[in-house]
Amino acid sequence: MRTAQNALKYAGLGLLTLMAAACNTIAGAGEDIQAGGDAIEDAADEVKDDMSN
Repeated sequence: MRTAQNALKYAGLGLLTLMAAACNTIAGAGEDIQAGGDAIEDAADEVKDDMSN
């Protein structure tokens, strides 16, 4: 019984570790996507400025 409890504790700890790593990965992906969107927006603004001159 004690072995099963220890296994459950370690499995839970492993799951929490994976969840924390996934959050960091998703946050990093969000930042990358936002940077890409900012670059597209800047390029679109430049084209708009060039067309209006």
